[in-house]
This record gives sequence, structure tokens and C-alpha cells, in this order.
Amino acid sequence: MPKFFYTARDRVGNKNTAYEEAPHQEEVVSRLQARGLIVINVILGTPPEKEVRAKVRHRRYRMAGGELVLFCRQLTTLLGAGVTILKTLDIISAQVASRKFYNIIKDLEKNMEQGLSLHESMAKHPAVFSDLWINLVESGEASGNLAVVLERLANYLERNAEFKRRIISALIYPTLLLVVGTGALLFLTIKIIPTFVSIFQGFNLRLPLITQLIIQVSLFIRRFFFLFIIVIIIFYYIFKKYTRTTDGRKRYEKFKLGLPIFGEFFRALVIERFSSEVSTLIESGVPILYSLEITEKSVDNLVMADIIRKIKEDVRNGRPLSQPLEQSGFFEPMVVQMVNIGEEIGELSQMFKRINTFYQGYVETFLARFVSLFEPLMLVFMGIVIGIMVVGMFLPIFQISQIGFK
Repeated sequence: MPKFFYTARDRVGNKNTAYEEAPHQEEVVSRLQARGLIVINVILGTPPEKEVRAKVRHRRYRMAGGELVLFCRQLTTLLGAGVTILKTLDIISAQVASRKFYNIIKDLEKNMEQGLSLHESMAKHPAVFSDLWINLVESGEASGNLAVVLERLANYLERNAEFKRRIISALIYPTLLLVVGTGALLFLTIKIIPTFVSIFQGFNLRLPLITQLIIQVSLFIRRFFFLFIIVIIIFYYIFKKYTRTTDGRKRYEKFKLGLPIFGEFFRALVIERFSSEVSTLIESGVPILYSLEITEKSVDNLVMADIIRKIKEDVRNGRPLSQPLEQSGFFEPMVVQMVNIGEEIGELSQMFKRINTFYQGYVETFLARFVSLFEPLMLVFMGIVIGIMVVGMFLPIFQISQIGFK
């Protein structure tokens, strides 16, 4: 009977390596899983020191936006089908289009072959795998339900990616309208108006006040156009530099949250992210304190991170989660009540899911209304500005035509 060399970990995380006789590889995997072990690798015979790898062609170096989501879904599918972790990583690495991500997956393989667990290997790449990834994978490895936990993570990542796509899609049209409108006004100001000015100079006319103002504006823009562009670039650079500092970023986030009308939109975005991560973590078996700690690091908002830190300390001191949520003043009464009910009935993750669904709907509704209002306002604004330009340029032409008739 064939002899297989396997590498596996128990629920505590201890590494086990040994030989097992079995008719085929799948039988070894089934036996190890029945013992409660997490299978890392199963090799027929003596493990080779080196493996011949097929060359993989890569279309680019950098990782694409959805590549990590696809990676998680592939992990979930293959592990759920009983494929070992190392074999799964090997299969996925042959399919990635990014050279950078290929190298990362191969590094994960290398570290696991040396005895590290999957979450320990991922922790060596913090720029790619967030605290949410690492802690959920650790939870799955410890419980022996890695495929189940990765399924929840994949669902979270796909929901989050789909939500971002809907936001971007909603903003494309108003952004395009703004760019085209601005370009049209600049074209009229820089190219068309100077043509009319050269015509007016051939006649001894007293130009109307509105025409004089339009010509002066056109002259100012043409004279200082490149200087204006340079100032904008410098300002943008200084702004980005400042908002990369802790103090600058926090001030900017407070400014956004304090804006009239749009402040509630930005607040909803933050709460949507918070509720989505907390629900995923709690559902995956991560304790509430640990869930808050992970969310604090990955929520991507310093104002919210400070609030979560205070909430976490209150929960650590024995207070129910709903009380510090209410005292923070950041969350609406509806959120506080839903969390309170979730704590009482033991369905906290489901309540956070409902909160997440509500705020996703709120954000999408806000964007839909914003687009529906922005379009007519932008068109009216452009119509008024172009109308003023047309009137200002054609009034002197009417004067010229009257002179011609005389």
C-alpha cells in the first residue's frame, strides 16, 4: 500500500508530521480531518527537497482591486472540497495575473512548509492581508473550521467590493458632467471669446458692461491659467502631505463629518464599515472585545477608531456594548436599540448585519438623490453661464449690424 508523508496541525496549533499508509491521498486527508487535524500537505513517498515549478505568465506586476477577493473565494472553494492548504496555494498561484501577488502566495507556501500556520504566514505581509484577514484565519485554524470562516470572509469581501462598485458607479455620471461642463466653459473662455475680441477691435465701439466683464474674465484666465494649475497642484500636494499625518487626518475627518448634509453621508459610510466588520468577526466566533480591537485597527477612520477604543474599554470593564455606543454620541438611537436587543437575545452578529444593510441602503439612496438633484442644477448653471457669454458676445455684433445699416 502506498505511503504518504503528511504535515498537519492540531487545534492548539502544534505541528504534526508523519507517514500514513493509505490507498490514495484523499483517504489520508479524510483520516486526518477525522482526527481533528488541519491538513497542510500530503505527499506520496518521501517529501522532495525541491519541486519543479511550471512557469507562470503574468500580465502585470501590481495587484488588481478584486484579486484579493478572488483569492479568498478560491481558498474557500478548494479547502471546502478537501484540498490541502499547500496544494490550494499552489493551484491558485498558477492562476494569478499579478507577479507581486504570485510572489506573496509562494512566500506563504514557503513559510508553511517551514512549519508556520497560514495566519502566521499572512502576518508577514501586512500591506496585503489586514488584521481582519489574519485574525479570522487564526480563528478558523484554531477551531478547525477554516473553510467555514473563509466562506464568511469571502462573503464580507464580496459584499464590500460590490458596495464600493455601486458607489463608484453612482458618482461616475456627476463627475463626468462636471468635467465636461468645466472643459466646455474653459474652451469658450480661452478660444472663442478672444476670436470675438479681435473682431470688436476692428470697430470703434463702446462695448456693453457685460461684454467688458466677460472679456476681462477671459483675459485673466488666459493670463494666469498655467499659474492657477500649478497652484492647484501645490495645494493638493500640501493637502495630501498634511492629511497623512495623524493630526491632519483626524482634523480632515472631523471636518467631513461636520459638513451640513454630507456629514451624515460620511457618518453612514463609517458606521456601515464598522457594522460589517463586527458582524463578520462575531459570526466567525471572535470574542466581542477582540472583534472591537480588530475593527479599531481596520476601520480606516481615526475619529471612529478613537470611539471604538473608548467603547472597548467600557466593555472590558463589564458594561454592555449598547451603553458606550449610546454615550459616544456617534450612533443613532436606532443602532443603540438594535445592539441592545441583539445582546439580550444573543443575536448580536445578526443585528449588526441588519444595521449594515440599513446603512448600505441609506448611502445608496443618498447618492441616487444627489445625482438626481446635481444633474438639473449643473445643467441650469451651465445654461446660465453660457447664456450670459452668448448675450455678452452678441450685443456688440448687434451694434455692428446697426452701424452697417446706417
